Amino acid sequence: MGDGPGEGFGTMVGQEQELSDVVEGEELVDGEELVEADDDLIEVVDGDDADEEEDDSEADDDADDDDLSSLEEEGEIAADYIEGLLDIADLDGDIDMDVEGDRAVVSVVGATLDELVGDDGEVLEALQELTRLAVHRRTGSRARLMLDVGGFRAQRRTELAELGRSVAEEVAKTGEPKKLRAMSPFERKIVHDAVALAGLRSESEGEEPNRRVVVFPAG
Repeated sequence: MGDGPGEGFGTMVGQEQELSDVVEGEELVDGEELVEADDDLIEVVDGDDADEEEDDSEADDDADDDDLSSLEEEGEIAADYIEGLLDIADLDGDIDMDVEGDRAVVSVVGATLDELVGDDGEVLEALQELTRLAVHRRTGSRARLMLDVGGFRAQRRTELAELGRSVAEEVAKTGEPKKLRAMSPFERKIVHDAVALAGLRSESEGEEPNRRVVVFPAG
């Protein structure tokens, strides 16, 4: 093994700086803060309309297959990219790929990789953006893929969901709004979802990187 993991990763990030030119002038797509509405229900009717509905359904199925194939391609590109970065940094880890909803998910597992997470996930966020840039360069499309390392995001999801529930309970009892600490888009969405499940309303306010969730009482 050559340089230490920290030094290897520093070199790795420096070598990937050129990727920023790919999306110059464009805004990267972060985690969504709005809860997406459910898909419209399809009403099946009799007669000719039924045949038309079937045709539309087949078209939708084809579109869904195309979307899935596109997300799988993003995952494969991202996995290859991460594998290359791990080699540069001289770090070990297995790579898993999956599709969750409308985004590809790539996870590095099987090793302790604190160097790729950093304090409060800061390095992981930067690495995720580099990976999205790499996918953008290959596909020409913006990527919303999510990168996880060592189960960090999965653990944070559990912690933040519990935070959202507990804050919602507190606000429901006191009747007073409560402002939380600054969070990333990924973190804010989890809190928003948990608050909504508790029957309360929440909004994000402020500018990045100090944007934060505010939870309001019902009504």
